[in-house]
Amino acid sequence: MQTTVAQSWKELQELLFQDSFDPGIGRYRSPYIYRGMNDSDHTLKTSLARLGGPYDRLERHLLRNFRKYALKSAITENSVWNILALAQHHGLPTRLLDWTYSPYVALHFATNDIQKYDRDGIIWATNYVKLNQFLPDRLKDVINREQSNTFTAEMLDSVCKDLDSLKRLDEEEFLLFLEPPSLDERIINQFALFSLLSSSTASMDEWLEDHDSFVYRIVIPKELKWEIRDKLDQANITERVLFPGLDGLSMWLKRHYSSKNPDPDDEEMAH
Repeated sequence: MQTTVAQSWKELQELLFQDSFDPGIGRYRSPYIYRGMNDSDHTLKTSLARLGGPYDRLERHLLRNFRKYALKSAITENSVWNILALAQHHGLPTRLLDWTYSPYVALHFATNDIQKYDRDGIIWATNYVKLNQFLPDRLKDVINREQSNTFTAEMLDSVCKDLDSLKRLDEEEFLLFLEPPSLDERIINQFALFSLLSSSTASMDEWLEDHDSFVYRIVIPKELKWEIRDKLDQANITERVLFPGLDGLSMWLKRHYSSKNPDPDDEEMAH
């Protein structure tokens, strides 16, 4: 898998926007989506898998109880795909992973935790357009009919109504990308979408490794993080924008006014 260490802010821009020119329309429209992480050693493990134990058998119980105990006003429709997106959005362990169309939003999530400035960050970039060729035929038909590169809940519902029927579409594990509805400003501002594997036990790292010609990674050296962070702040890519509300405002102010060289005792207390 192509992995490049960004040596400077300038080189980082070239890496983030590589292969973004579409000669068919003569415009810069990247076929890539991005995921940023503060630690380059972290894998693409889902929150469901991180539960450990027989997590694959817990998935249906988590979703059932989420629907049962959520306020009726919070769940306004019955599509399992939108409920899955809503649950992920609010922190329920699911098989979904968060991605963004914006390389700068991904860069934010690779540099937002100043307690991890002692380690390299990473950006994953995945060609979601090209990866559609590995979809089962019935899902390809939907994509082609809608002339889309990602799925909505309505598009998935036209083929399969639940996770079990999704898995039965193909014996091989497959990957699709799901655009959530505009649940709130956070989803909108983060330019967000989700990856969804047909099996809850499938490994995203292994699946992408098997299709690595459509994936690249950028390592963000720890020495570069402060410069990136300050420039993102100046470009208004901050928690105040990406997490609208008082929580996001507080996260931004706390980080913005943190010292670059904190007292070791204070840093220990922060952990």
